Amino acid sequence: MFLLNRHPEYGQPLAEEDAATLGLAGAEEAERFLAARDNHAETPLHALPALAGELGVGTLHVKDEGKRLGLGSFKALGGAYAVMHLVLEEAGRRLGRAVDVAELHRPDVKAVAAGMTFACATDGNHGRSVAQGAGLVGAHSVIFVHSGVSDERVAAIARFGAEMVRIAGDYDQSVREAARVAAERCWTVVSDTSWPGYERIPGLVMQGYTVIVREALKHLPEPPTHVFLQAGVGGFAAAVAGHLAVMLGADRPTAIVVEPARAACIYATAKAGHPVAIAHSKPTVMAMLECYEPSLVAWRVLSRLGDAFMTVDEKDAVSVMNRLARPSGDDPAIVSGESGGAGLAGLIRAASDKKTRAALGLDAHSRVLIINSEGATDPRRYAELVGMAPDEVANARLPA
Repeated sequence: MFLLNRHPEYGQPLAEEDAATLGLAGAEEAERFLAARDNHAETPLHALPALAGELGVGTLHVKDEGKRLGLGSFKALGGAYAVMHLVLEEAGRRLGRAVDVAELHRPDVKAVAAGMTFACATDGNHGRSVAQGAGLVGAHSVIFVHSGVSDERVAAIARFGAEMVRIAGDYDQSVREAARVAAERCWTVVSDTSWPGYERIPGLVMQGYTVIVREALKHLPEPPTHVFLQAGVGGFAAAVAGHLAVMLGADRPTAIVVEPARAACIYATAKAGHPVAIAHSKPTVMAMLECYEPSLVAWRVLSRLGDAFMTVDEKDAVSVMNRLARPSGDDPAIVSGESGGAGLAGLIRAASDKKTRAALGLDAHSRVLIINSEGATDPRRYAELVGMAPDEVANARLPA
């Protein structure tokens, strides 16, 4: 399915609060927080000229977030950043002065953090980030996971010291349960989705993602003309599209939002013209994108900056995983998890359809940016889908 944006606010400037969240000052603060982390390193930006030629576009670059902060996902930038930010704010209130990120390990700041508990719901990656952030500052974390989250992903979160709570139902039900329990116990919810009355913290999570854009723009030979962005609740897509618009203004790239056909809440929202919850369908292999209700903050941004919305099928996601693992020509091999390559799956589908190409202005001069949002966060599952031995995944050795 493919849909051009017809929302009345399409093309309008960002709302004031979103411009502040995704603007230059917020992005610079996110970079400063990131630089304070011991294992910080920029993630690689790969050129894929052979695949670009096959798709009939000028250039294709993939920003590989599978290498981010040892967590294997872009979400390492969001939840942990929000946790650190909130601890410093609370320490500032209690100590009666501004507290800088460089002071996170001071005894008085750590004492404040030790009394805080952060909760969230997750499909896997966001929970790892929140748990890691809590561990970094000495706070507690309680992570709610639904029945579809694999045991491997649960174990990956628990190793950061988080208390794990598994519930029946899907992701959206786990979001509601995390919010309910947190309210009862006076915990702080660090969610990557938003709802009425709860927007600021998801905004901080999105602010963390702006680092991806800043790193990419530093190394791209020219700014992109198109960016294909996978979406679950929409926070990642909104953050990237929003900061690109802030940085590039009228020269911002065409932003295409890509979702699994089985969980396309942003597509349904764009079609309806307002946020809608969609009916649950069969589970999608793109588990990190399996969401049925959009984030209100994300939709506010995407209603203005999302140029088009589209869906991809299960086979598209698996095909991209294999295509990146065994590339053409001299293109580098990239480990992309089930959800990580959904944006590329969208590009491939769009490039193969004449009407879609024309609608998006995709041609031999197009400069496309894709973000591989996760690596093999569930190595066993990745090995099954790509057809390799688990030790090859662990060591990032891909067969020719």
